[in-house]
Amino acid sequence: MYSDVRQSKGFLIGLVLVILLIAIIAAWSLARGSGADLTEEGAAAIKDTVQRSALQCYVVEGIYPPDLKYLEEHYGLEVNTKEFYVTYDAYASNQPPNVTVTPKRMAN
Repeated sequence: MYSDVRQSKGFLIGLVLVILLIAIIAAWSLARGSGADLTEEGAAAIKDTVQRSALQCYVVEGIYPPDLKYLEEHYGLEVNTKEFYVTYDAYASNQPPNVTVTPKRMAN
């Protein structure tokens, strides 16, 4: 009878360890996925900010700025170039620029 109680405790401990392992794996997967979501949201926020700054310049000066440097110098725009590549393609001073934001490091 004593060995039955001991086997039950061993089974319960093993079951608790398996459940704990599953919970750790699930939490890790969720944390990893949310990082990718944050990167996408950051890229979208940067793109939106650049486009709004360009529009503000157009409203004030009557032309879209020729490049990002102009927005940085005259409108105080700050772009996170450590984590994102930002492409600003101004093809005409009376047309909104084409803005592309890409993360430098892709999550694995």
